[in-house]
Amino acid sequence: MKRFLVLGLGRFGSSVARALSRLGHEVTGVDRDPAVVESQSAILARAVKGDATNVEILRTLSVRDFDVAVVAIGSDTEASLMATLLLKELGVHQVVAKASTDFHGRILGRIGADRIVFPERDMGLRVAYNLASANFLDFIELSPELSIVEITPPPAMVGRSLRQLDLRAKYGVNVVVMRKGGTVKVSPRADEVIEAGDVLVVIGHIDSIRGLQKMQA
Repeated sequence: MKRFLVLGLGRFGSSVARALSRLGHEVTGVDRDPAVVESQSAILARAVKGDATNVEILRTLSVRDFDVAVVAIGSDTEASLMATLLLKELGVHQVVAKASTDFHGRILGRIGADRIVFPERDMGLRVAYNLASANFLDFIELSPELSIVEITPPPAMVGRSLRQLDLRAKYGVNVVVMRKGGTVKVSPRADEVIEAGDVLVVIGHIDSIRGLQKMQA
């Protein structure tokens, strides 16, 4: 079990906090709005009313003792930057910060955020790829060069093993998970045969993954 601190309990922050809590981790949430704090108090290990940019409040919380701090403050860019800076100055090992724009993200990186997330942009990408590609079920961009995509295999893959397909050599992608009905196979063996109805999770450059859609028998 890890200890997480979530600053800002809006839609994004509360979603992250609840998910971490359901996974069995200890989560402390902080928000200025007493009604929000009250609504989360029964779900999280601790919900605190306070200003995340107040260094004394952060010291009271002993932020250095948390494994990860998530700065989920919404549209208040100044507060987001201040909270991130204070967390790093107070010795938090890993700070994950939500960014609303690329410029906001660049500044967060410069002041010490260890990981920067763009919830609105990432969701937009996922919806766009899902709409544009019939067999793209889900999409996560890890970097401009690397993406993870959940796909239904095109007909040309069905009935063939991963060894026969040799996707790494031919397309530059790796199959990391194969789901067959209710069975999930992580790092599937090369002799696994793809069947209609399977779901594959592949990792690689998005252009390489797109190439799978054009795969011919």
